[in-house]
Amino acid sequence: MKELITRWLERDPDPATRDELQNLIDAGNEQELTERFSGRLAFGTAGLRGIVGAGPNRMNRLVIQETATGLGQYLQQTVPQAKSQGVVIGYDGRPDSKTFAHDAASVLTAQGIKVYLTVTVAPTPLVAYGVTALKAAAGIVVTASHNPPAYNGFKVYWSNGAQIIPPHDKGIAAAIDQAAIEPLELMDLNEAGNQGLLVWLDDEFYNDYRESIRQSALLQNYAKPDPISIAYTAMHGVGAQMAETLLADAGFTKVYSVAAQREPDGTFPTVNFPNPEEPGAMDLVIAEAEKHQAILACANDPDADRFAVAVRTPEGQYKMLTGDQVGVLLGHYLLTRANPGTSLVGTTIVSSSLLQKVASRVGADYYQTLTGFKWLTNIAMEKQREDSCFLFAYEEALGYTVGNMVWDKDGLSAMLAFAQMTAELASQGRTVWDQLEAIYREHGLYLNSQVSIALSPNSPPIGDALRQQPPEEIAGRNVVRIDDLKSSTRYKADGSVETIDLPASDVLIYFLEDDSRVVVRPSGTEPKLKCYYEVVEVIDQVDTLEHAYQRAQSSMDELVQRHQNSLTGLTDRS
Repeated sequence: MKELITRWLERDPDPATRDELQNLIDAGNEQELTERFSGRLAFGTAGLRGIVGAGPNRMNRLVIQETATGLGQYLQQTVPQAKSQGVVIGYDGRPDSKTFAHDAASVLTAQGIKVYLTVTVAPTPLVAYGVTALKAAAGIVVTASHNPPAYNGFKVYWSNGAQIIPPHDKGIAAAIDQAAIEPLELMDLNEAGNQGLLVWLDDEFYNDYRESIRQSALLQNYAKPDPISIAYTAMHGVGAQMAETLLADAGFTKVYSVAAQREPDGTFPTVNFPNPEEPGAMDLVIAEAEKHQAILACANDPDADRFAVAVRTPEGQYKMLTGDQVGVLLGHYLLTRANPGTSLVGTTIVSSSLLQKVASRVGADYYQTLTGFKWLTNIAMEKQREDSCFLFAYEEALGYTVGNMVWDKDGLSAMLAFAQMTAELASQGRTVWDQLEAIYREHGLYLNSQVSIALSPNSPPIGDALRQQPPEEIAGRNVVRIDDLKSSTRYKADGSVETIDLPASDVLIYFLEDDSRVVVRPSGTEPKLKCYYEVVEVIDQVDTLEHAYQRAQSSMDELVQRHQNSLTGLTDRS
């Protein structure tokens, strides 16, 4: 431990984190020192994310420099023209993000790799866009997205503009481990500019993204946008300027930003947790909507790759749509603006099954992936072809992408598409709620819920216990099919077995006789078991939506309670 700490102090370029570490040493804080030096922040398919501070198990300048060194070396080993293709780098508004981004640029240019660096903060979707628009070898965004203020992150895109997937994650991680024991080389950014290794991405780049949105065939619906009033919040993030610009370009003149949350501020002073899904996070934008009687109360998360919306009800109040409801509404809307027979839409195994029903009804191709946008976009690229063009994908955690301009979540284009859908409905004398009810009446009311169980760190894998005794029924409903993604095997009640074409993952999916569904999977980042539930309620012509929802909620409550009870003896809960 002492050797690790001494070596760290010798390498750390940041006097602030050196002082922080020295203070821990002087105080004899063995527990904190052990936690920071017992391991290294793991690099995975989402890159790095962790608390900012001194030590290899924290986010800091030395970790960033070592990570960028490993990434640069891996790129040169795997991408023939990596040096000339270059790497796009952007960053969010957190206190250390600009410094971390500039450090990454200094490391990569020292290796002779061209760097395209944004002149100021940039929404994450713009960096993903930049990778393909500039034909770069990779992209980096320094962001912790919607995590609390203490965090920061280092997100990596591959040359296809999508988040990295295996084997690149492990290859980069191995290169980072090697970089951590070797001398580091950095180049002054002024010198990099003089040598032609650094290109600043200025207003022209931001306007290129804006113009691409304007030209998108899927975002050309200008059906009477004037009457639609929108309250908006960037949630102290980087989305406001671009979001307001895109809405104005599309003719939305009644847009009211929450002033207290408009500018980037990585301390997030008005929200406890800068995630639109968290209780209270939408309070200020809903209050802004109430002040102007706006139809929509919209939010991006701090790096603007997610989109959330509350919609005014007929009673004049505001109700949040779930990620699944937004996804199905957008999917249905976009399929009406394209040729469904040549369109490809997708979602994840834990998102609502309703999009599949909508796609099937109009003859569109549908695909399903593991959880995570890295899978949604990489698999879409594999599956799309000339007669099946990628149209839309979403995941229930407020992530959506419209068309193939950005191969990742894009909360900006998703918000514009949703606003345009709302305007089109209004021009027909209809509301978002009318449209959602029409979809439910056609396909059934799909209700989804999630429960997370905190486990003890040494808890044995629950999936193994469940596989030893597969349930024949859950909550009194017969199990008609089990998808075991760990073995890539599908077991049907009639005894037949099929192979599942998805990457192996410790996930079990139970399909029940009444079209209900239960998904059980461990969290990939913490000792938790996540359970996802879906129930389907048919709505008769004479039925009211309210009564159907009450039946669905009652069915959901029973399913969740009885399934959770069945897990009690199998989980070592913390």
